Amino acid sequence: MTRLLVRTALLSTILLGAGIALFLILAPPMADKRMNPVLPHAPYEISEEARALHATIPVADLHADSLLWNRDLLKRNDRGHVDLPRLREGGVFLQVFTAVTKTPVGQNYEENDAGSDNITKLAMAQRWPRRTWDSRTERAVYQAEKLAGFAAGSEEGETLGDALAPLRMVTSKAELGELQIVRGDCRFGMRHAKNADGSFSTTDKWYNPCEAVAAILGTEGSHALDGDLANIDRLFEAGYRVMGLQHFFDNKLGGSLHGQSGAGLTDFGRDAVKRMRELSIIIDVAHSSEHVVRDVLAMEAGPLIVSHTGFDGHCPSPRNISDETMEMITQNGGLIGVGFWEDVTCDASPAGIADAILWGANRFGVDHIALGSDFDGTVTTELDASELPAITQALLDAGMPEDDIRKVMGGNTVRFFLENLPEG
Repeated sequence: MTRLLVRTALLSTILLGAGIALFLILAPPMADKRMNPVLPHAPYEISEEARALHATIPVADLHADSLLWNRDLLKRNDRGHVDLPRLREGGVFLQVFTAVTKTPVGQNYEENDAGSDNITKLAMAQRWPRRTWDSRTERAVYQAEKLAGFAAGSEEGETLGDALAPLRMVTSKAELGELQIVRGDCRFGMRHAKNADGSFSTTDKWYNPCEAVAAILGTEGSHALDGDLANIDRLFEAGYRVMGLQHFFDNKLGGSLHGQSGAGLTDFGRDAVKRMRELSIIIDVAHSSEHVVRDVLAMEAGPLIVSHTGFDGHCPSPRNISDETMEMITQNGGLIGVGFWEDVTCDASPAGIADAILWGANRFGVDHIALGSDFDGTVTTELDASELPAITQALLDAGMPEDDIRKVMGGNTVRFFLENLPEG
């Protein structure tokens, strides 16, 4: 009887362990696929005119949360919106990768409290390092390490898979400008080799293909600081050059657009903004309360970005800040990234995204409008990164001039970073 009980207990333990192991293996990819779907659709028809125009554009996107998921971004995936092969197919030159470090249970656009956290469970399920389980700063650092690993793997060809272009982390004007030169020269048949210091020079030896992708790191909210101003410098050293102030809840810096207080910047928030600007970190107010936005503007903290959003006058939504506040941002040289999901555009099709872009360009000026997909940010889209030519086609169909299409599809974003990143 005793032996039977022991065997039963042992078998139960083995089955429990196997069940936990199976959960850890299957649950995160299933969640990724369920939370980042692309709606089924027929292939988008792209004219030769649109393809030719798209090929001349340094396509850029201000926001993707792809680092949150356990996905090899160097290989083509059957889930989510972004990986290097799909970025290359979409003609992307610059992608901002944002680190999500905390989200509230029951997340919504109206009101969230700061007391709960979904990412702790996700970090455990995805077997992130133990240090990330109870530190939002460590979660941001770990996601930076993931991106650095992908960049190193793409350059060395170790895990490149079917991606034909390297991914390169960019932290300065000089690095972005250099990569822009390489990409431009490729179109004219010039070849580049990598120097010992990591820079590129024109030689007879081929090194870097034209489709190289620049990757810039950003945070999805500055609760990633764990309430410590010193962590601004730590995240800067890890590669972060864009910092969102809030996400879906109020934090130590101030109120969220979707929080409970509607408050402006706190004293800690003012100190944080000041240090960010000293380091030439670009401030993202995509989830900040309107009070916070106005406080930051009053500090003369440089041009701001709203990395992923829509326009309230075009698509009324609690997710979109008022047109009046948006105008203050653009009048200060800011850049607005138009999202790819229905809650912010009221139509997530390429034509719907194009309509939002056109509305924003007409209302705030074409030089202030960009792409801000929110790819892999638990949103449902009607295209992934490989299908961005469909937006170029939709803009052409809507009658936008080609020079303006070049601006909103990437030119404005590249210019903004060349003007506002640290010197290098």
